[in-house]
Amino acid sequence: MRDLITFLIDLFGFDKEHPLLFTQFNFWAFFLLVFAGYCLILRSSARGTSLLGKGWPKAGTTRTRSSFSKLTFRNGYLFFVSLFFYFKTSGLFVLLLIFSTFLGYFLGIGMDKRKTENGERKALMITGVVINLLVLFYFKYAYFFTDIHNNIFHTDHQVVNHLAQFANHFTKTPRFDASKILLPVGISFFTFQNISYIVDVYKRKIRHADNILDFGFYTTFFPQLVAGPIVRADQFIPQLYKPYFLGRRQFGIAVFWIINGLMKKIILSDYLAVNFVDRVFDNPMLFTGFENLSALFIYSLQVYADFSGYTDIAIGVAMLMGFYLPKNFNSPYKATNPAGFWKRWHISLSNWLKDYLYIPLGGNRRASLASYLILGGMLIVVALMAQTVWVTLVVTTVIGLLVAVYLIFPRHRREFRTNVNNMDTMLLGGMWHGASFNFITWGGLNGMGILVYKWWKKQPPRARVVATQALFAIFLLADIIWPLPALNLGAVWTGIICVGTAIRYLVVNPLCDKFKIQNSKFKIEKVWNIFLTFVFITFTRLFFRSGSNLDPAEANQVAWNTAKSMVNRIGGRWQVDIIPDIISNYGNVFLVFLIGMIIHWLPERLKRRYRLSFAMMPLWLMGIVVVAAILIVYQFITADLQPFIYFQF
Repeated sequence: MRDLITFLIDLFGFDKEHPLLFTQFNFWAFFLLVFAGYCLILRSSARGTSLLGKGWPKAGTTRTRSSFSKLTFRNGYLFFVSLFFYFKTSGLFVLLLIFSTFLGYFLGIGMDKRKTENGERKALMITGVVINLLVLFYFKYAYFFTDIHNNIFHTDHQVVNHLAQFANHFTKTPRFDASKILLPVGISFFTFQNISYIVDVYKRKIRHADNILDFGFYTTFFPQLVAGPIVRADQFIPQLYKPYFLGRRQFGIAVFWIINGLMKKIILSDYLAVNFVDRVFDNPMLFTGFENLSALFIYSLQVYADFSGYTDIAIGVAMLMGFYLPKNFNSPYKATNPAGFWKRWHISLSNWLKDYLYIPLGGNRRASLASYLILGGMLIVVALMAQTVWVTLVVTTVIGLLVAVYLIFPRHRREFRTNVNNMDTMLLGGMWHGASFNFITWGGLNGMGILVYKWWKKQPPRARVVATQALFAIFLLADIIWPLPALNLGAVWTGIICVGTAIRYLVVNPLCDKFKIQNSKFKIEKVWNIFLTFVFITFTRLFFRSGSNLDPAEANQVAWNTAKSMVNRIGGRWQVDIIPDIISNYGNVFLVFLIGMIIHWLPERLKRRYRLSFAMMPLWLMGIVVVAAILIVYQFITADLQPFIYFQF
């Protein structure tokens, strides 16, 4: 009896050391039980005819309580199993998810009851957005804003978990640790999802969900709950009222996405992280400049494989249950410019920021007062948090240049104002990922990359050659006067760009034009642009990775020191003679990286072809392929399963 009780506690209790992960056997046992119950509900609702039997209402029919009672039962079932999944992942933070769900549901009803456009509807919308953001700020940015306050006023305030104090007082026990604020898994995702619902109901893009079970299912659907993609209300809620359908091809595609995601996560992401990337980032000064640079490039593949692997699994699991999640990645390292990269990477977040931040700020039409306040505030925060005179000097110079450009070139003021909105979006997008100086720097660098690209594409070829030559000369001169690793790195990189740009416009393009081989010219330009974009994005990842997996209380200082150490190593003197030995010692790591990048750069039509070929295999052959894939994945499983990187966001 005692053993049975212990088993049930382990089964239904929360173990913070072993949360439910897609890469664990426990998750797939959980999913099989959930799916079995789901199939029973579908069969019962269809009254033994088929999964699309008469028990389901036709799509597009008028919604009534009686006609959708079966759908509501299905949605309610998935709502409660999703809550259980989140409890097994985050413990009592499930109460926060329930609070967020009820808040959004009742605000949606309240707005729809007010049919006329009056201040009450807007007040309800603003209330919902503000409460969601306050909850997010409390859990995610408490340390960040406390650090800012301490830096400005030279105080030494410590973060206290007031909710834990209240819970301890209420329960009369010291059960909760009030000395720190823990970050709930996936809080950024379900907060943004809830905000999109509130705003879309306010704008009358959709009507409120019929009942709390339907809406609860939308906000908690477990495949995408903790790491996205961010599901928009106008895209997903209509699916709540459609009958279940899973065709033969859809089944095959769903299985493909699940296996594809598992292979990305375990073979690429976890293997590269455990065997190379984590070692270098944990102690960059113990490794050579080549190893630091290699870790940076390999991390680009690791973070892509990790996040897109999660998304692939989420899409496949959801598809098996008859729901379709939005595409979140589109071969991002095929992008030919920084702006194109963000149309391919974390697409659901990029679209969310565009629709709920960029456009409300003024979009590409104008910049509002809020646009300037956000930009000025973020630059000041960067200067205060960096705690180094060089960053403060750079920020001051940037502010001065922006003001000078605005005053001296009145013809370009409209373009300047729209660029402010671009930069605000990228800075706040960086801050969404984490409350530290490094994430803001990462967002700012991506914003600068987009603005530079917008300027660059308007310049004639000769101006591009002159500009790269001037930039290289500036870095080279600065490196001679101040021989610093960062300037040396800048001189090398701008030198590569300078030489490549000169060859492209002075040699390759004229030859292609002369011999009328425009197709070759286009391919060469595309490869060169992909190379530049990939290197730029990889460099910005230095600041992204340095701020990841850290306690918020120490994130700023540790992340900055890690980034600085890696720049010093990469930009310092290299021991070229030992590079072959390094490649030999980490041969498997470099081989996996190379194979991963080749697969990533395969033509999309080829990927679509083998995806459809798998989906249409006979079931017995598909089963053999799945078993073989699982056996291969098993060979790469590490002793400690690695959590998904985006769980912390």
